[in-house]
Amino acid sequence: MKIAVLSRDASLYSTRRLVEAAEQQGCAVKVIDHMRCYMDITAHRPKVLYQGSPLTDIDAVIPRIGASNTFYGTAVVRQFEMMGVFTTNESQAISRSRDKLRCLQILSRQGIGLPVTGFAHSTKDIEGLIELVGGAPLVIKLLEGTQGIGVVLAETHQAAKSVIEAFRGLNANILVQEYIKEAGGSDIRCFIVGDKIVASMKRQGAPGEFRSNVHRGGSTGKVKLTPEERSTAIRAAKAMGLRIAGVDILRSNHGPVVMEVNSSPGLEGIEAAAGVDVAGKIIEFVLKNVTTAQARKTKSKPTSAVVDA
Repeated sequence: MKIAVLSRDASLYSTRRLVEAAEQQGCAVKVIDHMRCYMDITAHRPKVLYQGSPLTDIDAVIPRIGASNTFYGTAVVRQFEMMGVFTTNESQAISRSRDKLRCLQILSRQGIGLPVTGFAHSTKDIEGLIELVGGAPLVIKLLEGTQGIGVVLAETHQAAKSVIEAFRGLNANILVQEYIKEAGGSDIRCFIVGDKIVASMKRQGAPGEFRSNVHRGGSTGKVKLTPEERSTAIRAAKAMGLRIAGVDILRSNHGPVVMEVNSSPGLEGIEAAAGVDVAGKIIEFVLKNVTTAQARKTKSKPTSAVVDA
């Protein structure tokens, strides 16, 4: 089986681990920079080309697309889908999860627990927006932020007004959310492959830091999930249409609440914290699904009639 990992940097831990796991399971694997791919948008014979050659012999694609490359990266994934190639996450699901507002709206419609969240356009509505989420302290998030960048804790009403006005003055889109104080600066990352949680970890923010992102100096450790937390994470990934996902949950006084659903979750922290070969689980999932799809295609092909001479 031939697998393509769409990644801009072959030296990244997650990319290297996927390559190692694929090779260990007897697969031919190639890292492809999706931003260097170009496409032949033609009916009946769509193609993806890379370094001058068409990628015609790929059985499966594992997208590792950064947030800043979502538009072009998902276009490449969509092109592979048009070619009938299995992708661990489909282009529409990736786009859906990358839009934080859309993601929260979908989760809300599915009845999945969320922190109280507000969204507004005009600075004239700031007072109502702050009141909506229960007042300060509250969390203000840039819709385009990643890895904890663009997330601000406003501890007072005046601070909240000032930050919101500053962001809107820059024409930045923001979300305002209630601050889950009881979480104590920690969250839980659930790593989902298919319809199962294969690993989980607790992330604790650095001293004085309410954001738990490892990139912000946070630490990781093992965690035991409750049945409600498991159900919430799986339902969240399913609502997004993601087969591979990292679902971030906070433990609140009113149960688990989802903060984010990530379509390209990193492997380094969770493999170390949980002691699980997550990359291997992903490759097993790919092998199972591609084999099943190939078997269905073979079964659906018409058989030639045997004619006696």
